[in-house]
Amino acid sequence: MPIFSRLPGHEGVTVPIIEARNLRKEFRVFKRREGVWGAVRDLFHRDYVTLAAVDGINLNVEEGEFLGYIGPNGAGKSTTIKMMTGILVPTSGEIVAAGLDPYRDRTRYTKTIGVVFGQRTQLWWDIAVIESFKLLRRIYDVSTEDFRQRLGLFGELLGLDELLHTPVRKLSLGQRMRCDIAAALLHYPRIVFLDEPTIGLDVVAKDRIREFLKEINRTMKTTILLTTHDLSDIEELCRRIAIIDRGRLLYDGTLDGLRRRLGRFNQILVHLHDRHSGLQLGQALGSGNGIQWEHLDELTCRIHYNREQVSSAEIIRKIVNQVPVRDIFIEEQPIEEIIKTIYSRGL
Repeated sequence: MPIFSRLPGHEGVTVPIIEARNLRKEFRVFKRREGVWGAVRDLFHRDYVTLAAVDGINLNVEEGEFLGYIGPNGAGKSTTIKMMTGILVPTSGEIVAAGLDPYRDRTRYTKTIGVVFGQRTQLWWDIAVIESFKLLRRIYDVSTEDFRQRLGLFGELLGLDELLHTPVRKLSLGQRMRCDIAAALLHYPRIVFLDEPTIGLDVVAKDRIREFLKEINRTMKTTILLTTHDLSDIEELCRRIAIIDRGRLLYDGTLDGLRRRLGRFNQILVHLHDRHSGLQLGQALGSGNGIQWEHLDELTCRIHYNREQVSSAEIIRKIVNQVPVRDIFIEEQPIEEIIKTIYSRGL
């Protein structure tokens, strides 16, 4: 009996669309010896070590959520996604997604999910995009009318009309990614897994894909799980993030919650009235008290301060009372710096 079955007396409790409990995936890795004699010994006797790529993760995803799943290279992100999509079998623990076991119920399960791997395509390389879409329509048993409507919607939102009759091999990376995302959504899956969907794309292509994903998540209530190294994707798209490192879940919550927990530093951007005001700014701020400042150019300075030691109001009061300025902006600590702190020191 699955450990996630609804308990008697709790029939009204909402069950998450994805539930992972004590999820673990181990790989047995061949340990090579050094040198020529080491290679000869390996021919007759090999040593293996067991590595845990995912180590006891518990994660629930509610229907309609847009979850960012992030971590450094080798943290276990892609391994988790492969278990959630049924490609890999967990060493221990359990996953239930859309009420099914992703591996044991693979045939039924694949009709409820869409998957996009940024480095790979699910489209046929030498035929036109529209022919790939028609093949996928038959694979997922999408009706002709539904297919026509969805193709029209995706064509409008992603600008696919001019690409439909082009062979996939002739598409740019950004064009192919737009087509791949449309292909993953043709059958209106309940869950979509996106692994680095904007990798290598320019700003315009990224913006188009982000707007499309936001619209699909909002209007269709599609559950989306996104893994990426581009934290601007996370800030633009995700209401919630889960951070993994060395196979373990370090944080699960909102971006604002992460900032409150670790974002002790804020920044103030000061546009000076003239180039001589920089010296006055240094005298006004003094030294210590958790304050540091730097010149970005002759007329612009950035002040870094620890908000646990000094308030922004106090810093601004010192500046405007002693330094002629043109403008002042308060900035939060960039999310990249907070995430970098987690990767290097943990929570």
